Amino acid sequence: MMNKRKSLDTSLLPFSVIRMAADGNVDAINAVLKHYEGYIAALSTKRFYDENGNPHLYLDEELKRRLETKLITKILTFKLA
Repeated sequence: MMNKRKSLDTSLLPFSVIRMAADGNVDAINAVLKHYEGYIAALSTKRFYDENGNPHLYLDEELKRRLETKLITKILTFKLA
């Protein structure tokens, strides 16, 4: 149980970074984007099939940018109590 808690702690963003990002700090916003880049890339990955029916994966750059923009927008409107 202790090991699971430790790995969970390392995957969380520090509160100070969240606070600075919500206040508009560019470096903190970039840290949040960096934290979520793998998740955004996974959401932006699409599968298509060639003429032979073979599946191929590609990263939809437009969708990736839209998700990053949406995250930045939500960060800047996030209210801390």
